[in-house]
Amino acid sequence: MQSFSYQVKSEIIDNLNSFDKANAAVLGILKLSKSFDKESITLITENEKVAQFTADQLNKICGHGAVSIKNLRKSEKSNLFTVSVDNQADRDFIINFFKVKDKRLSKEDLPKKKFIPNLIAGVFLACGSIIDPNKEYHIEFVMPNLDLCNDFGIILIDYFGILAKHTERKNTNIVYIKESENIEDMLTLMGASKASLEIMNIKILKDVRNKINRAVNCDNANIEKSLKAAERQIEDIELIEKTVGFASLSDDLREIAEIRYNNPDYSLKELGLALNPPISRSGANHRLERIKKAADEIRQKKAGNKRKK
Repeated sequence: MQSFSYQVKSEIIDNLNSFDKANAAVLGILKLSKSFDKESITLITENEKVAQFTADQLNKICGHGAVSIKNLRKSEKSNLFTVSVDNQADRDFIINFFKVKDKRLSKEDLPKKKFIPNLIAGVFLACGSIIDPNKEYHIEFVMPNLDLCNDFGIILIDYFGILAKHTERKNTNIVYIKESENIEDMLTLMGASKASLEIMNIKILKDVRNKINRAVNCDNANIEKSLKAAERQIEDIELIEKTVGFASLSDDLREIAEIRYNNPDYSLKELGLALNPPISRSGANHRLERIKKAADEIRQKKAGNKRKK
C-alpha cells in the first residue's frame, strides 16, 4: 500500500503540467539534491516517480540522454535511485539555464513569484515527507544545513504567511509544521489539493468521533451515578421496611419507595412519571430525600442505642 507521503508527491508531479512549473520544481529539487555544481549534479531519492520526473525535465532542458538514472536496490521492498548529469557541458548548461550561484535558496535565485509554489513543491519532492494524517499532523523537510533551513523558512513566512519550526536530528536540520491548517495550506500551495481535502475530511471525522466518545462517556458517567444513587435509596427503603415498616411512611412516600425498590434502573424522571398522578423529576427527588431523612433518623437512633449499651 502506498504511503500518504507517496500519494502527495504523485499528486504534485501530476499537477506540474507546464514547462515553467516543472522547471521551478526541478530547481527546488536540485537545490536540495546531493550535489548541484559544475563538478557534479546528482539527486538521490527513494521515490522512482520523483527520479523519473527530474530526469525527464532535465533532458527536456539540455537534450535527450544527458541524464542517467540508476537503481541502487537496497532490498526487495526498498529502492534507491540516483539521477545524475554526467557530462560537463550538460552540467554547465543546466547551471546557466537556472542562473544559480550556489545551493542556497536566496531570493535572487528564486523564479517568478507565481512559480515559487512550484519551487516549494520541488523542495518537498527532494527532501520532504508527511505522516499519515490519521495518525498525526506532521510535515517535514530534511535539509543538510541550517542556512537552507533559514532560507526556506523565510520564503514560507514572507511569501505565504506560513510559520515553520526548526529542529535538529542526527546531524540534519529539519523544517517542520504540525498545525493542521498550515499543513493544509502547504499541500494546496504545492499542488496537492486532493491531499489537503483529505486532511480536512479526516479532521471532521475525528471531531465527530471525539464528540460521540465524549457523549458516550458522559452518558456512562451519568448512568453510573444514577445506579449508585438508586443503590443508596434502596438501602434506605430496606432499612425502613425492616425496622419501622412501610406503614410508617406517608402514602406518597410509600408509593415512590415501592416503585424505586422494584425498578432500581429508573431515572428520577421515570420514577416521577410512574407515580399516580405523575410528578416532576425534582418532585421525585424531593420525596426520595424525605425517605433518606427518615432512614438517617433510624440509623442515628440505632447508633445512640449502641452507645447506651
